[in-house]
Amino acid sequence: MGVTRQFRAQWLSFLGAGLGAGLGAGWICGVAAAALPPVPVPPENPLTESKRVLGKILFFEEQISTSNVVSCATCHVASSAGADPRAAVHPGLDGVVGTPDDVQGSPGVVKADTFNSFELDALFALRPQVTDRATNSNINAVYAPDLFWDGRARTTFIDPETGQVAISSGGALESQCVNPPLSSVEMAHAAMDWVGIEQRLQRVRALDLSTNIPADVQAVLNTTRSYRELFRQAYGDEAITSKRIAFALGTYQRTLISDQTPWDSFQAGNQNALTQNQRNGLQAFLSTGPQGTNCTACHVPPMFTDNTFRNLGLRPIAEDNGRQSVTGNIADRGRFKVPGLRNVGLKRTFMHNGQFQTLQQVMAFYGGVRNVNPNPDNRDPVLNTVNLPPQQGGQVQDFLANGLLDPRVRDQMFPFDRPVIFTSPARAANQTTVIANTGVAGSTGTPRIVVQSAPMVGNRDFKVGLDGAKPGATARLGVSTAAPVNGRITPQSFFDDTTVGASGVTSGVATQFWPLLAGKVSSGQVLFAQWFVDDAAAVGGQALSSVSRIPIFCGSAGCPSVCSMADFNGDGLVDDTDFVLFADAYNALTVPAANVLGDLNADALVDDADFSAFSVAYDTLICS
Repeated sequence: MGVTRQFRAQWLSFLGAGLGAGLGAGWICGVAAAALPPVPVPPENPLTESKRVLGKILFFEEQISTSNVVSCATCHVASSAGADPRAAVHPGLDGVVGTPDDVQGSPGVVKADTFNSFELDALFALRPQVTDRATNSNINAVYAPDLFWDGRARTTFIDPETGQVAISSGGALESQCVNPPLSSVEMAHAAMDWVGIEQRLQRVRALDLSTNIPADVQAVLNTTRSYRELFRQAYGDEAITSKRIAFALGTYQRTLISDQTPWDSFQAGNQNALTQNQRNGLQAFLSTGPQGTNCTACHVPPMFTDNTFRNLGLRPIAEDNGRQSVTGNIADRGRFKVPGLRNVGLKRTFMHNGQFQTLQQVMAFYGGVRNVNPNPDNRDPVLNTVNLPPQQGGQVQDFLANGLLDPRVRDQMFPFDRPVIFTSPARAANQTTVIANTGVAGSTGTPRIVVQSAPMVGNRDFKVGLDGAKPGATARLGVSTAAPVNGRITPQSFFDDTTVGASGVTSGVATQFWPLLAGKVSSGQVLFAQWFVDDAAAVGGQALSSVSRIPIFCGSAGCPSVCSMADFNGDGLVDDTDFVLFADAYNALTVPAANVLGDLNADALVDDADFSAFSVAYDTLICS
């Protein structure tokens, strides 16, 4: 049996007959509990293997972001219970880090304008922005009617390009996944739209930034790295649309079902699946009434959530009004979605704002929730029934952390397996770094060099930013193959002069676009970049930024050829099909946006220079 057939068989077995209904049903403390119900699948988006694999590829595709370093999988990591293991702080309403309104969020992209040039953010300046809520889990998310902490991803999925209803009910996954790609905090530059995203996918090679690609995905990528072809395999033709992207991502995430925990085995009749302490914790968890913990008032087995929205009084409502921002109903102020508890022991933070860092802190909160009420406005009355004394709290914690742990999730085994994405610590050798103690101070201190994108051959979105320079000054980016000496490089080449922003969101900021085209850079090169800023206050009349070390590498699809940028459909040929695609872009002539599909020389225009570049590639026919 081939790899593709093998994984298809695993997947169909996994999804079939009630998704683990063979585990049976059990009785605990007189309460009936069954395995997870069948996965709900909207008829408008039926499950297919080709769509699942496409969705899995898209989920890990960092090139879908305009920074080239953010994918769905960047913030949703199975070994962290489908949430984000990274530490990042949003300063909250007061804009000050280290105060009680701080939020543990997820880092996204450095802020950029419509042309993808860097600009200052009011809170994060020229550093990655951070979301103002913690990342929720996408595992078992298919069972929720609405998604996100505030439920704004509705069960009815509206095609974002046509405005038509694409899924009438059961489409929360699809509704959710079309939000981050356009978010100027999470994945995109300002005013990014679906046409731009679709063009990005047309011109990149699938998962080129990833390594250690799972076998089921690699089997498909061995046949093609072209997204046009992948969409043809999934949908019958090469059209890439937002609806199809959403349908593929939704299909993949419907396979992320965690139902193989010790509790599931215990329910099936294996009395040794839980330790005695965990059984005590389960009994306490299920207990109700005046002496019970009443945990199941919100966290109902087998999903261990009732998918309602509640206000726990964690923080003042003025910081985040939660569900009210979606419904407009004042009764929903401060309410947030009740999360499921499967694999909760793997999470790095807890609650919508990441307020707690350990399960022990969560247990302590619920242990005192009856007696402590610092934010009573619209606080859910169910909290008055919660009773979790310390001994029971420890037992419940053991049950949650271990009895609800699916080892496949912890160990990232199929279907929770993943490639090594570019931003992973394991890829440090491919990532740009800033060399400490480099630079020369000027009138505004030592300018800072900013690089977020991946230095991969063929990356037309690569750019280098400047922050903290003298406003209005002339600056130029220098490049060298030699490491800095005494804090400065000796440039072997310079880019053209650029003017540092003089005021507003570009004050002290500059951006140099540097498309890493095949033939211009090569794998294995290590380049060093530094900004030189005219500044009379600096020694020698020039302020120097810090130095960035830039290790050039080729993607997992191999080093691209010089003509590959004209191979729009990724079939290894530059032929009439590519000519038609190029002509569509060329007919628009001067398109005022960075890195559009037909912009072969990466100058933000589709013009005669691109026509000449395409003609050279077209005349060679075979792209090798």
